[in-house]
Amino acid sequence: MVFRYPNGQPSPYDGASRKKKQVKEKKATFANRGMRFEEAINQSNDYYLNRGFAVIHKKPTPIQIVQVDYPKRSAAVIKEAYFKESSTTDYNGVYKGVYLDFEAKETKNKTSFPLKNFHEHQIRHMKNCLDQQGICFVLLWFSTLERCFFLESSHLIHYWDTQHTAKKSLPLSLIEELGIEIKPKIAPRIPYLEAVAHYLEAKENI
Repeated sequence: MVFRYPNGQPSPYDGASRKKKQVKEKKATFANRGMRFEEAINQSNDYYLNRGFAVIHKKPTPIQIVQVDYPKRSAAVIKEAYFKESSTTDYNGVYKGVYLDFEAKETKNKTSFPLKNFHEHQIRHMKNCLDQQGICFVLLWFSTLERCFFLESSHLIHYWDTQHTAKKSLPLSLIEELGIEIKPKIAPRIPYLEAVAHYLEAKENI
């Protein structure tokens, strides 16, 4: 028997509806649920921290407070505030005595990564980090393909400086050539330190 609401919609307790919901949930992964890529990176950072591999944190989003009420002297209540655009990248920390600084971006595009996903102030920050000998990179997630890449920031900066317009992008073939592909796992979910270690080893052998 199918139970329906007054508007004709089937009840969520209908067996067929439950079956469809179960199939839909089974197909869902962190790759196709909005902010799941960021959550996967955060969980990976917790994994690295708990095991003493590295100390990496997501930088808090700056907030502009507009209105504050003081119902009593010992307490303040923020009544109105706005998120401000971050002036740097998303993550930073230390790995084996090396300073790491990186940005995480994703796209549904299957053949290229749009440069418009980055901002001028982020590129400027990456340049400053590289000038101080820090390890600076971007994690690029192709959500439709479920592929993740480590790309050293100097490559991104080069193409930003030489061809940046709103329509420009980095072809997937170029990212495959210049970057390091990261295979998602259960723990850590995004094992990006493997790519960092590979990059540092290659850099030492130059």
